[in-house]
Amino acid sequence: MLGKLLVRYLKTYRWFLAGVLIFQFISAMASLYLPRLNADIIDKGVAQGDTGYIWSTGTMMLGISLCQIVASIIATYFAARAAMSAGRDIRRDVYDKVSAFSEREVSQFGPGSLITRNTNDVQQVQMLAMMGATMLVTAPLLAIGGVVMALQQDVGLSWLIGVAVPLLLVVAGLIISRMVPLFRSFQKKLDAVNRVMREQLTGVRVVRAFVRERIEEERFREANTDILVVGRKVGSLFVLLFPLAMLVLNVTVVGVIWFGGIQVDSGAVQIGTLFAFMQYVGQILMGVLMASFMTIMIPRAAVSAERIGEVLASESTLTRAADPVTRFPEPGSLQLRDVEFTYPGAESPVLQGIGFEAARGETVAIVGSTGSGKTTLVSLIPRLFDATGGEVRVGGVDVRQADLDELWKGIGLVPQRPFLFTGTVASNLRFGREEATDDDLWKALEIAQGSDFVAEMEGQLEARISQGGTNVSGGQRQRLAIARAIVHQPDILVFDDSFSALDLSTDARLRQALWRELPEVTKIVVAQRVSTITEADRIVVLEDGRMVGLGTHEELLANNATYREIVESQLGVEA
Repeated sequence: MLGKLLVRYLKTYRWFLAGVLIFQFISAMASLYLPRLNADIIDKGVAQGDTGYIWSTGTMMLGISLCQIVASIIATYFAARAAMSAGRDIRRDVYDKVSAFSEREVSQFGPGSLITRNTNDVQQVQMLAMMGATMLVTAPLLAIGGVVMALQQDVGLSWLIGVAVPLLLVVAGLIISRMVPLFRSFQKKLDAVNRVMREQLTGVRVVRAFVRERIEEERFREANTDILVVGRKVGSLFVLLFPLAMLVLNVTVVGVIWFGGIQVDSGAVQIGTLFAFMQYVGQILMGVLMASFMTIMIPRAAVSAERIGEVLASESTLTRAADPVTRFPEPGSLQLRDVEFTYPGAESPVLQGIGFEAARGETVAIVGSTGSGKTTLVSLIPRLFDATGGEVRVGGVDVRQADLDELWKGIGLVPQRPFLFTGTVASNLRFGREEATDDDLWKALEIAQGSDFVAEMEGQLEARISQGGTNVSGGQRQRLAIARAIVHQPDILVFDDSFSALDLSTDARLRQALWRELPEVTKIVVAQRVSTITEADRIVVLEDGRMVGLGTHEELLANNATYREIVESQLGVEA
């Protein structure tokens, strides 16, 4: 998976990678050539007292060193450009994929995990691409080139390399093999920390209202400690690798000095050659060590790539039709025909046998006890979920055959928990229609009974709105969300219990304005208060996911026991 992901996204930047390869090759060759020149200065210049040779060779070494530095800088720049661009592309594709998910896929992965996959996991792959483009090119050049150059200097000491390199590889292999499962566990623990943190930030009011701060702190502490334990194990292995590698390197250098000193004493090897051999041994082991460091990064990046691949490979259940319908012959109409819906893994359907119609401009209300499936039902209309049975038709077209963008343009949804985005009142209202004028916004606010409080806010339409609308009250959030849906100018307005935070008088004025100002717009209203829906053209009564009643308020009151029970219970409470 890691290889496929890197090939897929780095092939676009192959010219940068080619530059990395060229300049890293130049840098490595310069690094390998310098010890040889150093040996020549010691053996020829210093031994023979040739000052001119020392200056000329030294100047050449300085030039080669500068060339090596410049080549390394350019190679690193190209590697960074390729890796960061690839990371940007991965994040873009993950975002596009997640944006197309239905509620089913989002729930399957979890919002916290999706955020981690598009941030931390992409960062791991991105860093591997950058480090790999430099280290994985330099390491074999130094190791192989170092062996060749060392053998040219002294074949008699080469057995030390034959012992040190395999020993270093065995040490690195044993340690890295224990890291792989820990990296996978680390990413899962990171998901858990993000999930807990997200829940606590989103539900901070509930936490404080029920005095759960200490309990939630303990819950976060447990998740945080779990990731600490795994991270500590990884760190312990990581810390162990480098001392062992340095031990092998230092013992090898000591061996070179010991056995090389014997050969120098016998006159078989010159001092400059011994120094050069030592430098080549260091480069060889450094190359092996760099490769080992990369092999530490590879398992973690492989786990991250696997998690990213799971998202990219997931297909949304909201599949687009091969030949989508873009024109709706009956705008504003809605038909549900024997609709059924079952959540994945559920033993029984949440909705079953649902069927009703709404003509353009009509109002259809949906009532029922908690858990009867009201929200799930209205979620099928804009195709947030796909019905597992039956047919949902909007504008005379099956929603599964309709072009999704055109379908959503014709539907204005006010969810049960309205969400406002960071920005201004105007930017939130223009969320569905950016070309809307200020007059359009004020008209929508008047219908939604929100013009008064917006006029009193500092800046009015340009008043700041915090993320989630936390700087306005629940009723104000609902009215702004309703105004946003009205600005969208849909053919169908869907209100999912969107008047619950409004007092009775505001609720009544809002409904009257909706009915008066938007007579051609079809309205689907989920409500808990009976007073909100008494004037609806039809009322759908749900119980345990089944439709047990359909008719006007008067008809149901006379003939439907479930509806009559709901009305009597509310009248009793109001009395």
